[in-house]
Amino acid sequence: MERPTYVEIDLNALRHNFALAAERAGGAGRILAVVKADAYGHGATQVARALRRQGVHWFGTALLEEARELREAGLNDPILVLGGVFPGQEESFAALNLTPCIFDLEAARRLNAAGGASGRSISCHLKIDTGMGRVGFLPEDLPEVLKQLRELEHLHFKGVLSHLALADDPSSSHNEEQMARFHAVLDTLHEYDLHPRHVHIDNSAALYSDLMPECTLVRPGVTLYGGYPSGHFAHLDLQPVMHWRTVVAAIKTLPAGRGVSYGHRFVTERPTRIATLPVGYADGYNRRLTGCGEVLIGGRRAPVVGTVCMDWTMVDVTDLPEVGVGALVTLLGCDGDDCIRAEEWAERIGTINYEVFCQVSKRVPRVYKE
Repeated sequence: MERPTYVEIDLNALRHNFALAAERAGGAGRILAVVKADAYGHGATQVARALRRQGVHWFGTALLEEARELREAGLNDPILVLGGVFPGQEESFAALNLTPCIFDLEAARRLNAAGGASGRSISCHLKIDTGMGRVGFLPEDLPEVLKQLRELEHLHFKGVLSHLALADDPSSSHNEEQMARFHAVLDTLHEYDLHPRHVHIDNSAALYSDLMPECTLVRPGVTLYGGYPSGHFAHLDLQPVMHWRTVVAAIKTLPAGRGVSYGHRFVTERPTRIATLPVGYADGYNRRLTGCGEVLIGGRRAPVVGTVCMDWTMVDVTDLPEVGVGALVTLLGCDGDDCIRAEEWAERIGTINYEVFCQVSKRVPRVYKE
């Protein structure tokens, strides 16, 4: 039997969130679904298969290894590897028919050589830094870059992309500045008689704002999984896809004045029923939830007390006398009429919902619910 701590992935919620994105984008065919980081902890293979059935034909990963996993699972659709090509990976890109992002000339030359050696051309997307300050060719360097790239006969530049740094704040003027630079880049490409088939800059936040330019693809990520890009988007009807469950493993009543867990950071002030859960920070239940986290048991909240351990977490169920050993516990997600969203958890520990999803350990099994 599997351990009683597991993550339930609600594929119906995934489909609901995808439908919202497709409607906003103008059709499922314009969606490039970002499934990097194991689909933000939701399981890349299963998520990609579910989205494929909804009409998605483009997927995005960060790494070659992530793309290889999808290929080995039988996904033959185009995969854009957003993280580029590192030395020694070129032959794998050619063999697996992957589409890399190109943001440095040396990588482009290596890929071109690999394409020539394999007897096939490699399709690429050109990454432009319009204001992220991370990776990508600078617009002012583009004329010289294009001159050199045009000499690489085994590379076909089928797309151009950039990334928005402040799209989660739709009121920021930086967004319009980046859009203007991106449009200028497209003009430069046209001057060199380059007309990429795929043009994309929209992430989840841009998709649900007024920033959308005339692009052929959009790249939703966190919204597919029910997460808001920021508080500006909390009005969206996004359904949580991840529901993290466990059970009560043990219950004991401690007298007043008794310390709980490492360091005795919690000391009982009254006779207290402590329920111990078989989950801890090795599973991704963040240690910073010590003293501030809550869980749902029977649709009601119980506070985390004492230091979160590697394999155990304690909660106070004194006010939930009906709770016994074996009771179902929801750490993240919904139970009854209440829901602990990733945004709530992120606020408590000083991070973002993206990290909440991604930090759930591989040792927690995923169960897929239709």
